[in-house]
Amino acid sequence: MQKITYDLREIDQAADFLLRHTKNKIILFDAPMGSGKTTLIKALAKQLGALDEANSPTFSIVNEYKLPNGKIYHFDLYRLKDFYEALDFGIEEYLDQPQAYIFIEWPDIIEEILPTDSQKIRIIVNENDSRELQIL
Repeated sequence: MQKITYDLREIDQAADFLLRHTKNKIILFDAPMGSGKTTLIKALAKQLGALDEANSPTFSIVNEYKLPNGKIYHFDLYRLKDFYEALDFGIEEYLDQPQAYIFIEWPDIIEEILPTDSQKIRIIVNENDSRELQIL
């Protein structure tokens, strides 16, 4: 397991660390509410050269960001009631795009259809409000 401890002023370094150490473009974010998942994804999108500013897809479920040579799909599955809602909006089609980066917050609801080589990360909020990013 690779890990880094950072605070929000060091979010760009955490994003760089994550991009250098992940083995897959499908990244699953395991972290509690308020831990900075979306903030980290914004930094990742910026480092990848996104032409759009990333923001939370809490109400839209998925946001698409254009890259110079591809796309990022950013999912927030927190509001889904069940697995079938993800199937209804076509999650499988998104997952079947090898050139795209796919960032998924709250991925547990679709665990059974995620590619086995998806990269899972965990964010832990420390008592001093720093974060520990673990690449599992």
